[in-house]
Amino acid sequence: MRVACLTFWFYDYTIQMANELARHTEVLLLLPDYRSEEYLEGIDPKVKVHIFGYSRYAGRLGPSCYPLLQEIVTAVNDFEPDVIHFQVNNPMLCPLLPLLRKYPLVATFHDIEPHPGEDRLLDIGSLLYRLTLFMSRVLPDRIFVHGKALREILVENHRIPGWKVHVIPIGEHEVAPFVKFEQEGLEPDGSRVLFFGRIHRYKGLDCLIQAEPLITREVPDARIVIAGTGEDFGRYQEAMAGRDAFEVYNYRISYEEGARLFQQASVVALPYLEASQSGVIPTAYGFRRPVVVTNVGSLPEVVDDARTGYIVPPRDPAALAAAIVSLLKDPAACRRMGEQGYMKLKTEMAWETIARSLLAVYNELAPAQGREKPPADETFAETVPASGNKR
Repeated sequence: MRVACLTFWFYDYTIQMANELARHTEVLLLLPDYRSEEYLEGIDPKVKVHIFGYSRYAGRLGPSCYPLLQEIVTAVNDFEPDVIHFQVNNPMLCPLLPLLRKYPLVATFHDIEPHPGEDRLLDIGSLLYRLTLFMSRVLPDRIFVHGKALREILVENHRIPGWKVHVIPIGEHEVAPFVKFEQEGLEPDGSRVLFFGRIHRYKGLDCLIQAEPLITREVPDARIVIAGTGEDFGRYQEAMAGRDAFEVYNYRISYEEGARLFQQASVVALPYLEASQSGVIPTAYGFRRPVVVTNVGSLPEVVDDARTGYIVPPRDPAALAAAIVSLLKDPAACRRMGEQGYMKLKTEMAWETIARSLLAVYNELAPAQGREKPPADETFAETVPASGNKR
């Protein structure tokens, strides 16, 4: 079997997926040239790689991007895959997917819909994103999502047939770039609660800030560490004005600094108001840290309550604080839950486990032995000018 893995953005995820699949089948990995050099060393030598010239076309759709489309289609046709597996993450998929439709298509959705606060109805970027989500729901033969809750949204809200949607764990992809910088012997530095990642309203940072007085009343030396960037941080600074319990890193965190922050944390908090899933949870597990998450989206599906962390209601600072305090006051429980989270990551959420699910679906879709490959798209070949970007 031959599998083509295509992405425009989810580098770590797609590379690790391709590496695992290459243990079982032939793989072509198609990556954009934007920042790709940061990730090339992590690709298994068994994986065939094609870096396509995306950077000059980023943000553009229309006739001018035809050379890029031709480059990708040509690379795929040369490889002759049995299945194409793409990550839903870029409007360029809108003109590209119909050109690849002669092959069985498999999509992974990391988000089913735009997050609250990130979608502006009349904004061209939001409209293109919604169009991408729509086409990616309609065209693929199979869809993978990271949770049963997300599957229910596709089936019930978007009328996608249930047989078409498969659930797989989010996996270990967020962990690997960080653990390379893990420092031997580095332990939690006092009672530290880590909020890590993009900062947007749906992440519920307000709720954690409101929980801080309840936490420090019970654990006076507790520190709330906020690491990440996103929307304007001013209103959060106002809410924590005059309090010395906060430690803020309001910028893009490097993997090296991120590794230190996770190692120094006692607990990792995800007080989200809405979510699909989150790579922060497997990253915390990778560093053997327990999590406190809210009961939204598919977050509770990867947390064993009172075993790898705690699940609390959203928008409830008191419940959030109580769960965090119970862990900060019991370092032995922190260590125990952290170890259990690590075991969950290395078994239920491991790439080996995920690959078995992927291959089972590929085998259902792959052309039968002896069946001729689909013919090349002659119409596309005639209408699209030759590309000079093939690498």
